[in-house]
Amino acid sequence: MAQIGFKCDRGVVRANNEDACFVIPSVDVYIVADGVGGNSSGEVASRTAVSEIALMVNDMDMKRLKTAEEIFGFFDKVISSANEKIYQMGRSERAYRGMATTVVAAYLRSGSAYIANVGDSRAYLLRKGKIKRVTTDHTYVNELVAKGVITEAEAATHEQRNVITRALGAEPEVKPDFYKFRVFREDVIILCSDGLYGEVSEKDIADIVLSSDDMNDASHKLVEKACSEGGRDNITVVCLKI
Repeated sequence: MAQIGFKCDRGVVRANNEDACFVIPSVDVYIVADGVGGNSSGEVASRTAVSEIALMVNDMDMKRLKTAEEIFGFFDKVISSANEKIYQMGRSERAYRGMATTVVAAYLRSGSAYIANVGDSRAYLLRKGKIKRVTTDHTYVNELVAKGVITEAEAATHEQRNVITRALGAEPEVKPDFYKFRVFREDVIILCSDGLYGEVSEKDIADIVLSSDDMNDASHKLVEKACSEGGRDNITVVCLKI
């Protein structure tokens, strides 16, 4: 079991919090979601996503999943179920029309990490003082970077940098990306919404985690740093130390 810290905060500017997170230490599953939509519907989308995924995880004997293919097949199923629920809510209730959410989930098992993501909430791996982004953002500007149209530096300030190309609830079906890697003692996995990395550089994220007393302290300090840099979005952080 990992050492866990997490924090979900409204930030400085936003009137409400459309982020959500869920931690299930008993089976080492951790989830972060960042909702979008008018009024409070983004809030509903993100909370529906994490609660639906957590419900299906809790109903499943995770030890029955023997291979990476079975594990990712299960997470594909639960994310699709959450997507269907959010999509149908958006179609059936006017107040929820157009709502959607990102999601990034981590499952730790027998020395490996299994990551699934949709949207631009991220997973990072901090190992031996160096931080590496694990996930790929499903955003318009990231597609431009991949095609060589703009640079990473230009993407950071692009006026359409917040346009998401894949999200739960946006379409009848959704395809998550999956990642697997070995984890070792002292590794730290960081799950976060864009409210963190939009304000805090990857170097500062690493420095704050490395200088913290524990993962709870790290999570709170990361949120405090994001707020001190403007806090223009909701901020959610989950830190997992192996």
